[in-house]
Amino acid sequence: MLVDSLPEQRAETAPAPPTRRAVRVLGLFVSVALLLLVALASIAIGAKSLPLGDVWHGLFHDTGTYADIVVDDRISRTVLGLLAGSALGLSGAVLQALTRNPLADPGLLGINAGASAAVVTAITYFGVTSLSGYVWFAFAGAAVVGALVWFLGGSRGATPVRLALAGTAISAALYGYLQAVMIMDDAALSKMRFWTVGSLASATGSTITQVAPFLAVGTVVSLLLARPLNAVAMGDDTARALGANLNRTRALAMLSATVLCGAATAACGPIVFVGLMVPHVVRSFTGPDLRWILPYATILSPVLLLGADVLGRLIARPAELQVGIVTAVIGGPVFIFLVRRRRTAQL
Repeated sequence: MLVDSLPEQRAETAPAPPTRRAVRVLGLFVSVALLLLVALASIAIGAKSLPLGDVWHGLFHDTGTYADIVVDDRISRTVLGLLAGSALGLSGAVLQALTRNPLADPGLLGINAGASAAVVTAITYFGVTSLSGYVWFAFAGAAVVGALVWFLGGSRGATPVRLALAGTAISAALYGYLQAVMIMDDAALSKMRFWTVGSLASATGSTITQVAPFLAVGTVVSLLLARPLNAVAMGDDTARALGANLNRTRALAMLSATVLCGAATAACGPIVFVGLMVPHVVRSFTGPDLRWILPYATILSPVLLLGADVLGRLIARPAELQVGIVTAVIGGPVFIFLVRRRRTAQL
């Protein structure tokens, strides 16, 4: 009798299998640890090799040596990468939910095009030459285009299809303007060439200070929209039945995505595929719940951006390859894979 009851006792005292929620929470901690590792690698590894002892010294002592200056520059670069990566990934996830298109990214609504057009206008017609000047023009251009897309998409009657069509049309027009100005103005071409590639190399404390408030507000608003966007993703009729305010949710989602992507683009230039790849990959293991997709995208997007930046420094030593080029090279094949997999799933 005692022997027969042992399996039952063991079954009662055996630990319960982990729930999906517990696995997701554990995954967030793992993602944060991975982000910390990549951030440390971004500080320790550069186009110019420094001994780890010098890097350590530069982190905690400021004696004005060459190594300390290099480490300070890398810290600014890493912080900007963390902020910009989070902003791009989060804005991509919000726009994918807003347009109900899992292959959407911030460029779909013309935000990158608006920032780029504003910068080339500032260089050509206003003589702006400093990065601090670019930031405000780029942010203003992104904001104007975001508002225009919202208006052309139907404003209070905006639908995902209308927003996507309006963004595509405006992007085409602005990129045409951008190319025309750059071809006619050699000075604008030479100055824009570096910015339009997308890079973290020009990161400064001033740039971070200028864009950080916008990124903070955009991040908070986006994360608070997770539950309403979940309802919107089920369709307009279902969302209304669940009590969601469609107009307010779409307006706030459009605003937060514009603020996030506009500020990141202003500071780094247009960096592609981060806002597309990370939310799509995250969705594959979190499911469609935006309460998990948005936090994961916020953490893992800077992992991709900083990882690509470190890779760009290693590939072309002692020079470096801009992070925008690296993400484009990685993102192109990934995008093709995602499209083919989505098409196969629909067949």
